[in-house]
Amino acid sequence: MASLIHSKIKTKLNMSRRIRRTPYTKRVEECGVTDFTVVNHMLLPKGFQKSVEDDYWHLNEYVQLWDVSCQRQVQISGPDASLLVQKMTPRSLKNMETGKCFYIPMIDENAGMINDPVLLKLDDDMFWISIADSDILLWAKGIAVGLNLNVNIKEPDVYPLAVQGPKAEDLMASIFGEDIRKLKFFNFKVFDFLGTKQIIARSGYSNQDGFEIYFKCFEEYFDKNEMGEKIWDIIWKAGKEFNIAPGCPNLIDRIEAGLLSYGNDFTKDNNPLECNLEKYFKNESEHDYIGKKALKKIKINGVQQRLKGIMFEGNNCPPCSIPFPVYSKNKKIIGKVTSGIYSPKLKKNIGLSMILNEFCETGTEVIVHTPDSKLREGIVSSLPFKK
Repeated sequence: MASLIHSKIKTKLNMSRRIRRTPYTKRVEECGVTDFTVVNHMLLPKGFQKSVEDDYWHLNEYVQLWDVSCQRQVQISGPDASLLVQKMTPRSLKNMETGKCFYIPMIDENAGMINDPVLLKLDDDMFWISIADSDILLWAKGIAVGLNLNVNIKEPDVYPLAVQGPKAEDLMASIFGEDIRKLKFFNFKVFDFLGTKQIIARSGYSNQDGFEIYFKCFEEYFDKNEMGEKIWDIIWKAGKEFNIAPGCPNLIDRIEAGLLSYGNDFTKDNNPLECNLEKYFKNESEHDYIGKKALKKIKINGVQQRLKGIMFEGNNCPPCSIPFPVYSKNKKIIGKVTSGIYSPKLKKNIGLSMILNEFCETGTEVIVHTPDSKLREGIVSSLPFKK
């Protein structure tokens, strides 16, 4: 029988034009980035010269600057823009106002999740869809062509930069003025920066307070790399007063908050009910959208599994690059941990897992099989995790 042998050979990411650098990549490298991944064909920093736990405590106490340019924008504009965007999600956009951000499940004709982006309404006929790691631009173009809609769809030259942590508000106010303190969660406003108009939202892929600067390059005035490095440098200089550090989405923070990762914790094989997203379309909407019939059928028949938290014992669990099987107490396979790590705040290993319905009740005892060949006792938890 063949066995899987873990290689000790160090690997590296071979760059090409298919993998895009960002306007901040040079600064990220200068800050000592140790790891990258690729999201939407663009580099995303995944680690710096400190442990995930050290990074977690810093994020909980101070402020960090993240290059999240991989959150690509799909810009939809034109007379039929609102019609097209509404076709793409079961969440009603009827009462969405300009300046708002909406988290929207996006599903296909079978009600399978194809993305869970944040939607920004720039105007009645202009939207940005800030996407996770899947090609929504081509999906939108296909729908528009098929329905003969009067829209313009493109990927604008926008590179989000996140400022996250409890000191984020003070730092941003020192640069953009006191008005930024008035910005409510999941709202955005246009601010002046170096003679350009930039969108800043109170949002971010963390459990902390924070902001995302949707830096748009105006090529008639600036080179995008030059402008990107300027904005990084200004934030970095002002942030020294608040103990700023380079950072990236932190795995401990993300899992504790129950923030999902598309392609990891759920895929197109899962529907929004399995992902606990029904609150975004809990009231029956009259609007038509792709997958409506399929989703209605699933609501009637119910789902067989739900995304839940798992808390489990033992020493710090290994990295969850391959899902950990989850068993019931009578050794029945009931799910798998797709994201897992040790939480220093909860003093437990924690993970996200699709769990069969009959075992979904909070407190249900389970067994987690980690790659170090250990069987660890655990319980099912609600999300987000609570101490």
